[in-house]
Amino acid sequence: MTKAKVLQIGLLISLLGLLSYKLAPQIGIDNFTASAISNFILILIVIIWVSTYVLRVLNGKMTFMEQRKRYRKEYEKIVNDKLEIKFNLLSKEEQEKLLEDLEKNP
Repeated sequence: MTKAKVLQIGLLISLLGLLSYKLAPQIGIDNFTASAISNFILILIVIIWVSTYVLRVLNGKMTFMEQRKRYRKEYEKIVNDKLEIKFNLLSKEEQEKLLEDLEKNP
């Protein structure tokens, strides 16, 4: 999740809280009760958000880690493809010699 997305979600939640607080008296809820409900919902959202972050950290599923895994996978694929092309361009004798050298020096 990008920083802009987090800011948008935070702004949306704040606006929804403000809107519900302003509309509560119109449906018969007093200001004290509306304030208590809004605070409870906000605290609940923050607790849920923080707990999901902690779970992502514990599971290693953070955005940076996922990006790094994808990058590493793509990088290894490109390198392996280039090595395979170079290997296929070698003559049979050179390929056999290289394979023998690799078996001797793992």
